[in-house]
Amino acid sequence: MKRTMFLTVLVLALWGDASVFDREADAQNAVNFSKDKEFRIERSMPKEAVACIECHKREQPGLFADWAHSRHADANITCYDCHRAEASDPGVSQSHYKQYERSDQKYGTREYKVPISALVTPKNCSRCHPDEAKQYSVSKHANTLEIIWKIDPWLNEGMNSHIERLSGCYQCHGTIVKMKAGELDVAAWPNVGVGRVNLDGSKGSCTSCHTRHRFSVMEARKPEACGQCHLGPDHPQMEIFAESKHGGIYAAYGKNYNWNAAPGTWTPGVDFRGPTCASCHMSGAGTVLTSHDVTERLSWELQAPLTVRPQDFKPFPAKTNWKVEREKMKTVCMQCHGKTWVDDHYIKLDQVVQEYADVYYTPAKKLLDELYDKGLLDKTRYFDENMEFEFYELWHYEGRRARMGTAMMAPDYAWWHGFYECKKQFSHFVEEGQDMITHNRKALRIMDFPGATGSKTKPEILFPQK
Repeated sequence: MKRTMFLTVLVLALWGDASVFDREADAQNAVNFSKDKEFRIERSMPKEAVACIECHKREQPGLFADWAHSRHADANITCYDCHRAEASDPGVSQSHYKQYERSDQKYGTREYKVPISALVTPKNCSRCHPDEAKQYSVSKHANTLEIIWKIDPWLNEGMNSHIERLSGCYQCHGTIVKMKAGELDVAAWPNVGVGRVNLDGSKGSCTSCHTRHRFSVMEARKPEACGQCHLGPDHPQMEIFAESKHGGIYAAYGKNYNWNAAPGTWTPGVDFRGPTCASCHMSGAGTVLTSHDVTERLSWELQAPLTVRPQDFKPFPAKTNWKVEREKMKTVCMQCHGKTWVDDHYIKLDQVVQEYADVYYTPAKKLLDELYDKGLLDKTRYFDENMEFEFYELWHYEGRRARMGTAMMAPDYAWWHGFYECKKQFSHFVEEGQDMITHNRKALRIMDFPGATGSKTKPEILFPQK
């Protein structure tokens, strides 16, 4: 009898263990199977918002899925809250009104009709995020379209075409949004450039970094968000970061970072081990507060032809003192590094800035000016002579890489992609220039320059006529 009872208990115990094992196995395997996410529409939503959700769920399921997984959805913020406009607003979509004349779905009736704008701007976002919008508005990001129209020879000399600008330059720097026949004009749309000029007068696009319709803080914290624009031969911050020790740590441990920490709480050493672009230039650390002005903590304008302090950058002078901003960045650095390490890094950066200015930029600029003064180079327009290309690339490519590679601790970019290329470019430039002067020889001009059809007229909305 006892033996029978013992065997019965043993079998039940083993069956229980097997059941637990099966449940654990099922839980582990469950991640490999797709799941339908049920989204409950709360009663607190107005009927117009319900109509938006139900329609887009059917018409653009990817758009709906992104929103349904967002913090906006968790907070009951819907399409209606961000896209609703006044009937008199310039950005109202006329074609969207036709959605309320459909007979193939429940919500395609006039009962749910509201004016909608496809364009959501920082001004719209400021209703819930006022501090972030204000900080962004004074940044170089928000004002970058104005900046390039002040300094860029491609625009001011009309040396590239409108379609080249629209598909390239303006995708990062932004367009001036306009309406045409009741819809957003294809000449400036679609666009999420950081300096986009919107119909309501605001500048920028929050979706440059927090892509719609997830609007994820996690996504904006990752370096790939910045790398959409900050890459390539002229400002390869993404590649520089990847080469640096910071980038190596991110590659090794990034999957374990707490990317979804609440805004203002993302803490070095707690939520992440090594920094990203956002953690240095935007996120709070120690006594330094979070800011959406990504240019706030800079102590040099490393992208300028001749490096200057931010308040001396004439196209967009900073309103802050570079010494104060450097101390902010040092405070961020010292969350992980000692004071001597940080101080010595900045000493090296300052020396690199001086080396570039004294050895490469200043003598090259002096030679360029002499060639113009002697009439050996033509001043009519830029880039129609090879010497102009060479000087441009000396500061815009090699010189930037040397300076930025040093600032972000990527030695290969500081030397091989930077100063080594500076030497090569500079030597060729000086040899050619001196030969022109010696033989009083004019440079060969490219008379039929390709694609030089862009407008030279500065946008009036940015440069009002006095």
